[in-house]
Amino acid sequence: MAKTKPGKKDLDSYAIKGTNKVVRPGDCVLMRPSDSDKPPYVARVEKIEADHRNNVKVRVRWYYRPEESIGGRRQFHGAKELFLSDHYDVQSAHTIEGKCIVHTFKNYTKLENVGAEDYFCRFEYKAATGGFTPDRVAVYCKCEMPYNPDDLMVQCEGCKDWFHPSCMEMTIEEAKGLDHFLCSDCTSEDDAKRSMNTFPVSASLEPKLSADCYILT
Repeated sequence: MAKTKPGKKDLDSYAIKGTNKVVRPGDCVLMRPSDSDKPPYVARVEKIEADHRNNVKVRVRWYYRPEESIGGRRQFHGAKELFLSDHYDVQSAHTIEGKCIVHTFKNYTKLENVGAEDYFCRFEYKAATGGFTPDRVAVYCKCEMPYNPDDLMVQCEGCKDWFHPSCMEMTIEEAKGLDHFLCSDCTSEDDAKRSMNTFPVSASLEPKLSADCYILT
């Protein structure tokens, strides 16, 4: 058991008031913001402790939303995307409103249904400098942007790259109705040899290893 200050003791868990949910170290939680107009803060509980008056405090590691980062929200950031920061804090356990799940990027893209409690994280974030780890990611489509799991993409049967319908001058409805798809580059290279294999239309794809990447600054 970790050492605590005199008069304090480590707790294995904390029951969120008014609910049947129990928080343990390692869990992700929603915390009441100081401004009621803002969405709840998201944090990972690192430690739970109580003082001699049984006041419970939690040491947390904050997740940042893209709009809370120095660079702000960008086109490829998902609506439920979070950055795991190096910002630690101690808060009253009474500010915990509920629990949530912060998935890995890969696991999030495989969810059949995304619930209100589901988030994902693919970057760690240095709050003081605005730096990211990893600092670059693979890009897709002719717009050469990283993958946003909220956006529908279609896969070319020729080059196997993924494309946004809007970048290919298609509507979402037109993309969903396609039986086959070749991007403009593959069509011009060999218009007479279109593959007859079906292709996936999906908001989920495996990251493609490529020399092309987007550098995060």
